[in-house]
Amino acid sequence: MILAVIFDLDGTVLANEDEYGAAFAFVLNKLGKKVNSAYPHIGGIGVKENWPHLLATYKIKTDKTIEELTKETQDAYLSQLNKVELKPGFDIFVGELKENGLKTALATSNDWWIMDEVFHALSLDKYFDVTTTGEEVADKKPAPDLFLITADKLGIVPEACLVLEDSQAGIDAARSAGMKVIGIARDEKHAKSLKGADEIIFHYSELSFARINTLV
Repeated sequence: MILAVIFDLDGTVLANEDEYGAAFAFVLNKLGKKVNSAYPHIGGIGVKENWPHLLATYKIKTDKTIEELTKETQDAYLSQLNKVELKPGFDIFVGELKENGLKTALATSNDWWIMDEVFHALSLDKYFDVTTTGEEVADKKPAPDLFLITADKLGIVPEACLVLEDSQAGIDAARSAGMKVIGIARDEKHAKSLKGADEIIFHYSELSFARINTLV
């Protein structure tokens, strides 16, 4: 039986994939690189963790540190925060979970200073019993650490936790943690890139308390 649902933040709770894609593209453009993809980064692994990959992929030589590039990307994202909204139906689904006595948590590779801004802007506190951010683990997704720490905070065994994720790294992390996982996809192409989930959905209206318990 599912006793808790753990949500990823970016692209899962928040419809902010375009804003993060634009933030990475903005910094890459400043470095003199043209970006042809709306999503140049790897989802789920963290902003800082993306930059070594991007520097290698685009063959970029720069005196800027990874930390400086990360800060520029996060600042570019926050400048668009007024465009970011909750995924449609998320609040209704969480309400149903809470009515049925389930605990809810947030586990994100993002940093707490970003969470502080986002929580304040979108009043997210009311949706989650606990929150875990990337600073709390040595290894981010696809390692299982974020989810295992979150389950421990909730006081619930991993086998009784369900994860909602929009990235392959997050799905892999949930599987490694011994948890059930549902992938939430933005479109058919994205859905095909998500491997190993127990189910794939496109909208929170597809989920209910009764349906998630059929996964056990």
